[in-house]
Amino acid sequence: MGGFFGVTSSEDCVFDLFFGIDYHSHLGTRRGGMAIYGKEGFQRAIHNIENAPFRTKFDKDILEMNGHYGIGCISDYEPQPLVIHSHHGTYALTTVGKINNVDEILKILFDAGNVHFQEMSSGEVNATELVASLINSKANLIDGIKYVQEIVDGSMSLLLLNHAGIYCARDRLGRTPIAIGKKPEGFCASFENFAYKNLGYKNYKELGPGEICVITEKNCVTLVNPGSDMKICTFLWVYYGYPSSSYEGISVEQMRVNNGMAMAKRDTVKPDIVAGVPDSGVAHAVGYANQSGVPFSRPFIKYTPTWPRSFMPTMQSKRNLIAKMKLIAVDDLIVDKSILLIDDSIVRGTQLRETTEYLYESGAKEVHIRPACPPLLFGCKYLNFSRSKSEMDLIARRVIERLENGNVTEEILSEYADPETERYKTMIGEICKELNFTTLQFARLDDMLEATGVEPCKLCTYCWNGKE
Repeated sequence: MGGFFGVTSSEDCVFDLFFGIDYHSHLGTRRGGMAIYGKEGFQRAIHNIENAPFRTKFDKDILEMNGHYGIGCISDYEPQPLVIHSHHGTYALTTVGKINNVDEILKILFDAGNVHFQEMSSGEVNATELVASLINSKANLIDGIKYVQEIVDGSMSLLLLNHAGIYCARDRLGRTPIAIGKKPEGFCASFENFAYKNLGYKNYKELGPGEICVITEKNCVTLVNPGSDMKICTFLWVYYGYPSSSYEGISVEQMRVNNGMAMAKRDTVKPDIVAGVPDSGVAHAVGYANQSGVPFSRPFIKYTPTWPRSFMPTMQSKRNLIAKMKLIAVDDLIVDKSILLIDDSIVRGTQLRETTEYLYESGAKEVHIRPACPPLLFGCKYLNFSRSKSEMDLIARRVIERLENGNVTEEILSEYADPETERYKTMIGEICKELNFTTLQFARLDDMLEATGVEPCKLCTYCWNGKE
């Protein structure tokens, strides 16, 4: 995934920028970066944050940086922000999104005379550099940014910093958010709107789909008006978003509580306690407990002193080990208990199976699993949700493949996405058996969308039903 933050200020912006970026640490674990513009021109720092939090990697840099404009990011993929020298002048650029048609764009740029692009250690082209080349292919910055929004298959939101301010552009269908904050000294732009609250900023506006604005220390000016169509990622509320954030005016924490209540209304199991997998499953569990009357409890605690972020090694075997090590059981709340456990989702299923076995080993009598969203049937085409290379990494797709003997069509997948069909019920039974749950019941798509409070036509549901 990833997130970004930008500041324009009549005073030095480094303090606000540093903490604003740090507040996005839950969105990525690979790299962090900052770029500042001041009297001395551009200053930039990028560090690997896989084994240490953002703050500890940049605490020395901020003592040497100074300026009135700055952007930065937490990135799960490419190193950024990049500082670009072009016919537009020098600018810094940071992005959040996913480009599916990289080869097509590369051909267009090579044919137009681009000589080379940086190749990352993964063997892929740096996506932010690719976006910069698209911008540079047009006569001015605004036309260049609009060209990015038109040609990219996927999504692309960005912050572009130069001597004139910070250009903020939300992706064409608003799949990811950009919020603008304001205080007397200037403006900020942020993926997460909670990130600027403790820095003294008040909500100013949220950019609409495809909207482009420029912020300076004095004002925020819309350069391209927002479009009417939106497909914001529903997973922002279910999983990605920090509890204190809101998108389109809808609170993440409140949505999760609402969703848990809806799940409880459809359930018939009578457990002893309801619990949420830390951290994103907790609010869903609170809502479930409030609606059902079953006590909310914390049968295991996430160990945070050395894992304050969602640090995960890239090797799957180590990811599973770390996931298990982070959770500490509270035996007195587990032994001989029937536990209903809510997690935000089931992706591969490996970690939740480990957690369930851990509860059994700690003395649980029953473990009823309730994912807070429907089964994931499709890999996300619009955001870098995970590093999975194949939809067969999704446990639901693996089960479907097995049940259908490899003969899986779009029509068949639509049946598995419908909770009223026999195919859906068979799939749930197979997942339950494979992961060794006592019972398994997913949140329904219609309930989840209602809990979000946004018009369903404005929400992206592709990963659950394949509908764009």
